[in-house]
Amino acid sequence: MKMIIAILNADDAPSVIHSLMKNGFSITKLATTGGFLRTGNVTVLIGVEDDKVDTAIGIIKDNSHSRKQMIAPSAEPGLSFYPTMPIEVIVGGATIFVLNVEHFEKV
Repeated sequence: MKMIIAILNADDAPSVIHSLMKNGFSITKLATTGGFLRTGNVTVLIGVEDDKVDTAIGIIKDNSHSRKQMIAPSAEPGLSFYPTMPIEVIVGGATIFVLNVEHFEKV
């Protein structure tokens, strides 16, 4: 058994979750914040049998998309640079981790 942890852009999460559930995957959804822009993300936990990992990852890939976004100049503490002009960055997509599960028990 494997545990898939997928960190999704909040805009992509509804379609990813809907497609996973439609295909019979049980998920746990967590609201998370992080990344370069400190924006809202959704982290999805999916416990799957080994032979279903590629299917789940394919669904996530099909429903997660990168997009361009402009960020405004900021002097917010904690950022390592202070742009003087708006900068275009790529956001979205998904970050996926697949972990081995040593033991699983549903009570």
